[in-house]
Amino acid sequence: MRPLLPTAATLPLFDLAASRRIEAHALVHSPDLMERAGLAVAKLALALRCGEGPVWVVCGPGNNGGDGRIAARWLAQHGLPVHVGNDAPPCPALVIDALLGLGLNRAPSAPMAAALAAMQGCGAPILAVDLPSGLLADTGQPAGERAVCADHTLALLTLKPGLFTGEGRAHCGRIWFDDLGITPNEAPTADLLGPAAPPARGATSHKGSHGQVLVVGGAAGMQGAARLAARAALACGAGRVYLDLLGQPAGEPADPGRPELMRGALAELPQAVGVVGCGAGPGIAGALPALLRQLPHAVLDADALNAIAVDADLQMLLRARPAGATLLTPHPLEAARLLGRDVASLQADRLAAARELAARFGCCAVLKGSGSVIASPGERPAICASGGPALATAGSGDVLAGWLGGLWAQQPGTSAHAIACAGVDAHGRAGEVDGVLRAGDLIERLSGLSDACAARPWTPSSWPPSPPPCARP
Repeated sequence: MRPLLPTAATLPLFDLAASRRIEAHALVHSPDLMERAGLAVAKLALALRCGEGPVWVVCGPGNNGGDGRIAARWLAQHGLPVHVGNDAPPCPALVIDALLGLGLNRAPSAPMAAALAAMQGCGAPILAVDLPSGLLADTGQPAGERAVCADHTLALLTLKPGLFTGEGRAHCGRIWFDDLGITPNEAPTADLLGPAAPPARGATSHKGSHGQVLVVGGAAGMQGAARLAARAALACGAGRVYLDLLGQPAGEPADPGRPELMRGALAELPQAVGVVGCGAGPGIAGALPALLRQLPHAVLDADALNAIAVDADLQMLLRARPAGATLLTPHPLEAARLLGRDVASLQADRLAAARELAARFGCCAVLKGSGSVIASPGERPAICASGGPALATAGSGDVLAGWLGGLWAQQPGTSAHAIACAGVDAHGRAGEVDGVLRAGDLIERLSGLSDACAARPWTPSSWPPSPPPCARP
């Protein structure tokens, strides 16, 4: 058993159907599987219990409830007061949510919804078994009006996508994992990102060894977005970074605060990686045909995506680009425009939406948000578990687009999917701070954080965890 985040390596994810098949296979070959699961829950409950009150175990009728009952037995044998049932005891020291887990396939019934509300309202910390009850394993969305918001979630046997995207992170609290000694007997359905190695810089390399980036955007009054993208590409290590500012006379400097940045245009830079759309405004539509035809690699963001969403000819040009030559970075509203859908239906299944974007446009698509999803034709999708609310600030998406462009310039032979996975994870890790992180400061954190210190591996000395505060805010 170990705390899962931050990840030290890429990990396999298994959707609901795959997890059920793996569980069924494991139960046949390991009859004591449920006993192991219950013991794992009991061990974590011992570490998390807060106070002298009873441990309240809320059990459902399926395997999840079986895990909870075995945990209750182990805790009682250890001398702890235990209460099993859907009615709350007075002053519980911990709640073990073993009500639904993988068994959920529709909105909870009224009695179950009442149990969810009672768990949430009792004031004790909550440990969810496998999944917070009411949360869908594949999408990370509540199946009905309510899902448990746990303080801790112990994922068992497999990791499910819904723990890490949609509303999953808000409902799961701190995530723990125990594979129960079982190696899955089938391939993952998605990946949970770990850190990637930074681009290599040889002892005899020079600026020409690390590629060129052309940032196209920055309409009048919005130059800051393009400059943030360019600064990010420069900080990432791109050899030369140029700005084609749509709203600034050609004689003006690219960025007075960064004299390393230069003015440039597509005609002069045929091999550059394009970062197109940051602060571009509607005027980018006129420039896009040439950019889509000529750029060997392109990161399309913001207003470039909005222009493509309403123009069938631009969509055709996008689909005609070589496979693996384009990376889209929409937030949910931009993605909904590209797919002709509303945001709510898109967010209801983020993995499916990212796959649809990738298939429709023949591109790598990064659906940004909590648990950003990366999807590409012919590739297994990936979910990024790093990041947090500090990134919910103006300019952080521009920084991501520029950082992706900088990575790609240094590794032109690397697939768009691999570039997206590396850049999105690094961006998230740099944003794991309290409060709000200004975009300019995010660039400096990205530049300064190495993958080694961003993802500290778990070691046995980190167990048991420090007990949580007894009073939840």
